[in-house]
Amino acid sequence: MSSPRRVDAVVVGAGFAGLYMLHKLRSEGFSAVVFEAGGGVGGTWYWNRYPGARCDVESMEYSYGFDEELEQDWEWTERYAPQPEILRYANHVADRFDLRRDIEFETRVTTATFLEANSTWHVHTDRGHDIVSQFLVMATGCLSSANIPEINGAATFTGSSFHTGTWPQKGVDFTGQRVGVIGTGSSAIQAIPIIAEQARHLTVFQRTASFAVPAWNQALDPGAVKELKAEYQTLRAEQRQMATGFGSRIERKDGSALDATPDELAQELQRRWEYGGLSFLGAYNDLLLTNAANDLAADFVRNKLRQIVHDPAVADKLTPTQVIGCKRLCVDTGYWATFNRPNVHLVDLQDDPIEAITPTGIRTATGEHPLEAIVYATGFDAMTGALLKIEITGRGGVSLREAWAAGPRTYLGLGVAGFPNLFTITGPGSPSVLTNMLVSIQHHVEWIAECIGHLRQNHLAAIEATEPAQEAWVDYVNTVASFTLFPTCNSWYLGANVPGKTRVFMPLPGFPPYAEQCAHVARSGYEGFALTMP
Repeated sequence: MSSPRRVDAVVVGAGFAGLYMLHKLRSEGFSAVVFEAGGGVGGTWYWNRYPGARCDVESMEYSYGFDEELEQDWEWTERYAPQPEILRYANHVADRFDLRRDIEFETRVTTATFLEANSTWHVHTDRGHDIVSQFLVMATGCLSSANIPEINGAATFTGSSFHTGTWPQKGVDFTGQRVGVIGTGSSAIQAIPIIAEQARHLTVFQRTASFAVPAWNQALDPGAVKELKAEYQTLRAEQRQMATGFGSRIERKDGSALDATPDELAQELQRRWEYGGLSFLGAYNDLLLTNAANDLAADFVRNKLRQIVHDPAVADKLTPTQVIGCKRLCVDTGYWATFNRPNVHLVDLQDDPIEAITPTGIRTATGEHPLEAIVYATGFDAMTGALLKIEITGRGGVSLREAWAAGPRTYLGLGVAGFPNLFTITGPGSPSVLTNMLVSIQHHVEWIAECIGHLRQNHLAAIEATEPAQEAWVDYVNTVASFTLFPTCNSWYLGANVPGKTRVFMPLPGFPPYAEQCAHVARSGYEGFALTMP
């Protein structure tokens, strides 16, 4: 039997986190191998090829900032980049930095076991790889484990079934078909207008109505791009000072919505609406802190919906009742107007629940809806799903699934007690999905690389989050979240979309104070971590 291959680090995932982690490790003189389940780079943007898929952060901000030549050379074409363009960008980065030679594609890590005798990880894959490494970096992505609901009779459906998160590479043509879309979250809101243009008839099965704001997407003006590129470093610095890591280019209002006059409030919300995108929730600093302030913004959007949707009964069904922003706000292109089309029908599952999927369609309480295709726009087992699909075993033979039985527990969203030399990029307990992911990814990769370099320089074998530090951090994350309106509705931030998943608010609101805390931990000799000699 051949000896296992040895590298300094194994990285799992070749999305934006894994690509930069590999590049950073190499530049610091570490050997590494990346395992990627897909057939190419891109992560989320490799798998999510559904109609209308695009980023909800503006393209000039949703990009790497670690290389000035890359920033200047790459040309985005739209304000909000579509999936094919983002995937081309990921491939461009992989080619530019010659990353593919250290990536094993179409390969899933099945087990990763920490060997206490020599403080290393023993990693196996479904293709027979046997790797020993000092460090294991999980770049598995926050939205990479598709959530497919268990619906009675689903296996009997004789038509075509798709999930937005695992869309066929060759695409799907719904022309002339009767199509059902289950779900009305972000991916559904992007896909539904396009599917409606193709399909003979589209039935949308809505469990919970979603808030949406317009993207006003358009081709980028070359002059504006040139001007922004001339001050890209300033933009990057501004991003790092924003709670969400983006949106610094629209004038900020730091006051309370409750202190504004009705005219001031209407003008500011209208200004944000006309600007478009997620910065709508930055109109005032208390929109996600108090119900009274939030109601003002929510009512503004509800009124916009009623102006767009012609049928009052349909508008009522589409009107969200929850806090705006407690679920990730959707950025749309013509979503609500799609329900004015004669070939589109809305089924409100609160009043007319799905009873079963049949061989020829979906049966609800009021009758059957004949379909040739079903699209599951049902989201993801967010933040923890991809991690827990791997059998990760730490000290004492304890698995990560066992350690997280009561919900994910981390220190800084970077390390887990009982799992030395294991790092999670944008893991639970970090700002992660509440931010521009590229800002959070770049911050985590650079912190991990600096940490690993510290261990090498000081001839240390392992670093591990301590239980007291982890417990204090979990308490801190929950305390911060409790001051906001984020935990007030059943969102995927809480894992509420996955039956049986322990409900814990996973991301930490607020990027700048988080980044400062991470810097403090490093400056203080990795406070809260136990460092061990060989």
